[in-house]
Amino acid sequence: MATKITIIGAGSVGATIAYTLSLETLATEILLIDINEKKANGEALDIVQSTAFRDPISVTSGDYADAKGSNIVIITSGMGRKPGMTRLDLAKTNVGIMRDIAGKIAPVCPYAKYIIVSNPVDILTYVFMKESGIPESQIIGSGTQLDSARLRHLIADECGVSSKNVHAYVFGEHGDSSFVPWSVAHVAGVPVAEYYKTYAKNKDAEFDPDRIIDTVRKSGGVIIADKGATFYAIAVSVVKLCRMILSSENSVTTISTMMHGEYGLRDVCVSVSCLVGPNGVEKKIILPLTDEELEKLKASAAVMHQMVEHIYGEDKQ
Repeated sequence: MATKITIIGAGSVGATIAYTLSLETLATEILLIDINEKKANGEALDIVQSTAFRDPISVTSGDYADAKGSNIVIITSGMGRKPGMTRLDLAKTNVGIMRDIAGKIAPVCPYAKYIIVSNPVDILTYVFMKESGIPESQIIGSGTQLDSARLRHLIADECGVSSKNVHAYVFGEHGDSSFVPWSVAHVAGVPVAEYYKTYAKNKDAEFDPDRIIDTVRKSGGVIIADKGATFYAIAVSVVKLCRMILSSENSVTTISTMMHGEYGLRDVCVSVSCLVGPNGVEKKIILPLTDEELEKLKASAAVMHQMVEHIYGEDKQ
């Protein structure tokens, strides 16, 4: 069965997603779109030449009209945060880019599933939902899926187990106000704190929830400081979302989506546990958060609310 995936944005993240997809058997056709047409063409040509070592797959560059018939559209376009630029400044710039993309791609691919990767991802997921007219269930913000993977990797490394044995999630904003609902986190059915105390491989790695979430939050920044950008881990994360969408069954992951009263939140996109599958976002999985955790989620959502109101409020002036 033919499967077409379009990637809008041929920068480091978009190109790495395209390359990672080309190594998989998920897509039969990959299309790269970028305002810099030469960059998109060069990336597509470089990637497709590497596919001579695998079964045939089409990797091309093109325009929005060429995206027709796409099963999945991945949006990575946007400006990176520059020195001295506030998060709100970045949001304003990338909101304009997202609005432009939404107006061009939605009429061409009204039935595709959309994965929003551009940052600030929670704000841009919200904007795409409002501007595109695409049903919310078809729109997935990559949100804290990668943060949750970083969290599980850290815990698994310190406890000496496979990350597959760690069930823990990062909720809220993909950013500084994110948090871990530790009350529902465990390693092989054992609460994380207890596992650290009793079974951890590294006895010097004490369970310190503040240290762990701080490490997770700063992880991307450390990579950016050392090599200029993050793109390998997010690429694998996005490809996993593609696999969920193209699967015959649903999977649970943390993605950014619109809240409609869940946890007392409305009209805001933040990451919570969701069922994702062939129909997109099937439903949210409501976890039994403690009162403290619920307040942290509401505080994170309030940060997103404030940014959205600032952006849309200026439009009305």
